[in-house]
Amino acid sequence: METESEPYVRLATLRQLHEVMADMNTARSLADTLQTVADGVVNGLGYELACVNLVRPDGDLVVAAFAGNSAAEALITGRVGSRAAWDRRLAMGTQWGELRFIPHTEGWVLDEDDVPQWFTAGPPPRFEDEWHPADRLFAPMRSTSSSGGELLGVISVDRPRGGRIPGAWGREALQMYAFQAAIAISNARLRSNMQRALVRLEREQQALRASEESFRQAFEYAPSGMAIAEMGGDQHGRLLRTNDALCRLLGRPASAMRRYSFSDLVHPEDIGTLLRTSAEGGRAELRLARRDGTYVWVSLRNSVVADAADGPRFLLTHVEDIEERKRRELHLAHRASHDSLTGLPNSAELRARLSARLCRRPYEPGPSAIDSLDAAYGDHRGAAATGDDGAGVGFDFGAPVPHQSNLYEGFDGFDHHVHVAAPEHAGADNGTKGLAVLFCDLDGFKSINDRFGHNAGDAVLIEVARRLTSVVRDGDTVARLGGDEFVVLADGLGREDAQDLAVRLRNAIIPPIRVDGRAVRVGASFGIGWAHCGMTAEEVLQSADQRMYVEKRSRSKQHRRAG
Repeated sequence: METESEPYVRLATLRQLHEVMADMNTARSLADTLQTVADGVVNGLGYELACVNLVRPDGDLVVAAFAGNSAAEALITGRVGSRAAWDRRLAMGTQWGELRFIPHTEGWVLDEDDVPQWFTAGPPPRFEDEWHPADRLFAPMRSTSSSGGELLGVISVDRPRGGRIPGAWGREALQMYAFQAAIAISNARLRSNMQRALVRLEREQQALRASEESFRQAFEYAPSGMAIAEMGGDQHGRLLRTNDALCRLLGRPASAMRRYSFSDLVHPEDIGTLLRTSAEGGRAELRLARRDGTYVWVSLRNSVVADAADGPRFLLTHVEDIEERKRRELHLAHRASHDSLTGLPNSAELRARLSARLCRRPYEPGPSAIDSLDAAYGDHRGAAATGDDGAGVGFDFGAPVPHQSNLYEGFDGFDHHVHVAAPEHAGADNGTKGLAVLFCDLDGFKSINDRFGHNAGDAVLIEVARRLTSVVRDGDTVARLGGDEFVVLADGLGREDAQDLAVRLRNAIIPPIRVDGRAVRVGASFGIGWAHCGMTAEEVLQSADQRMYVEKRSRSKQHRRAG
């Protein structure tokens, strides 16, 4: 910077500032504006080197322009410095208005940070106000003139041509220049955004003017399935056109596809999903039939199109193959609901299946023909006179479970739920079938774990799970509750049927199990509970669990011994 004590030199500097600021505001693009800012510092403010660091969308600063040294420009242009490092620099040193001056006595701590920088050689200063090669001067560019404005970038300068640290006039000139540069950069960004918006608008207008041929090619050569169907009238939903991708997906020729609608191809279980899918913006995931009789999972996305403003409307459906994703989802759902060791349903799945069969309303069967005759002739003895509600039972048939008083909430006269009832108590079996819950606890399993290790114990659990599954019927549930506890849900059993099933399950478990070349044995204790509406899943399991412990205590230790 020229000697500031000479007023005519200041006037010349102002003239130079005016010229470089005019150049900044006439630059056409953002890149031109940034380079003009850097050149203006060198040409108008009298510094030998200038660097413009621009704030990126992620907050870090990138070296966007450099002036004064082509070698340094090639070295650091495009390099990025973290926002944290820049915030540290702008909080150090001496504050000159909006400027930050970091003398060489303090700036040495910044030599190892990640801000791109150059190093200039030169003799150490001889005077107090002489510029040192390691001095740093930064001019922040903000969206407003105050320090609270958004930071747009930072101008870094080096080596004033007079060799002196800038005085009051030089500081004011650099600060004013940084403010004007921030305005020029904001304007350049605004022009760039407007240009992009105009280009985007022109492209949208061109897309609106696209011909039927353009649409046909986009439709025919789309990588995923697409279909056009009639909308409204007697032929609503009938397929008018399908692309090659959809024909390949379903294994049907285009000529054959025109005979169908999606309702003809959808899986019977998914027809409700299809009917609930709206025409405009509707989405659904369902299965469509292939020509070979198999089904494929697809995602449907609907939209309404028209030939013209007042022309007929058609349904455009995008069909995406999601078979692989559905397979992964089913696998993940299976892992979440099944025991990872045995592959059996886990505790959460067991409770869900049991709860699905139960409601809060206890089952009350209507009077039989004999009961009606008895009532007509004055015999009012009912089931209540027996004092037995058959809530649940082990092998030593236990006490009933009391019901709650608010079990009728939420039911009306049109209850279509298939209620679950428990069979009558032993000795008064009237043939009623119920949902039996058999709680199984292995005897002697802990000793196997302790003697042979957890791997042997896991092998035993896997084999027990296999044996239990082999005994039950299709549709029954064998679940692992946790540890060495298993639960079997078997519907449609009477009391003698349930006891017989427990015996067969125990007999399947008792034979020796080969583990690592040795034979081990485990026993099993069973408790039988009966699920019926009016109970919760937890109450049913507790009932069966209690009866299992009653049976375990009633059997001799010698009888339960296994190893």
